[in-house]
Amino acid sequence: MLVLLPPSEGKASAGRGTPLKPGSLSLPGLAGAREAVLTELVELCRGDEEKAREVLGLSEGLSGEVGKNARLREAGTRPAGEIYTGVLYDALGVASLDAAAKRRAARSLLVFSGLWGAVRVTDRIPSYRCSMGVRLPGLGALAGHWRAPMADALPEVAGGGLVLDLRSAAYAAAWKPKGELADRTATVRVLHAPTRKVVSHFNKATKGRMVRSLLTAGAAPARPAELVEALRDLGYVVEAEAPGRPGRSWSLDVLVDEVH
Repeated sequence: MLVLLPPSEGKASAGRGTPLKPGSLSLPGLAGAREAVLTELVELCRGDEEKAREVLGLSEGLSGEVGKNARLREAGTRPAGEIYTGVLYDALGVASLDAAAKRRAARSLLVFSGLWGAVRVTDRIPSYRCSMGVRLPGLGALAGHWRAPMADALPEVAGGGLVLDLRSAAYAAAWKPKGELADRTATVRVLHAPTRKVVSHFNKATKGRMVRSLLTAGAAPARPAELVEALRDLGYVVEAEAPGRPGRSWSLDVLVDEVH
């Protein structure tokens, strides 16, 4: 099972860990595209601060994020599973998983990123600010920049198993499973059962808990239908819609009564 996650906007401090080693990151097929984004982002943020804030969509109060990006090559690093914070990652709680579940997380979790393309939770990265919605002056829209290298690298990473896609729309734009791979991909919405509405905070927290449940239980569904059964066995209320034709992903709705 491969689980595709969005990053968090907020990130923990990288602290005093060793500086970035780009060659150590997973998915080496993305190395060239990563270096292109990293180089332009660092140069942008070492130049005109106001322009950098405009490109990155940052308020004046977030000027410190520009300085952080300017020092990316020298900054300390931590595992991505510790860098990403926020509602989904708090609920997932990678650091508090038992040893077996942590090994499963290292194998199965893939976090999408405007800067790195995609990284595993064990990859050591610095804290940064660069969403997939950014349009860099030289490279253009980052989602478009990542499509070709992702299309080459991701099918091999997915292998022959299930793909559980929990990304937001901005990050899903960088890579969409196609063909036979789409047939074994499941996307998930979390709905407040009484209203049938998506609530952002609630949606993220439930997705984090859901992934934690699967990792802790050692569930290994190979196809979307098996995922539905695994989630139901774990106590989730799931409604599933199989695709109407080949080459389309499954759609799963997870229904929860309480918003928290």
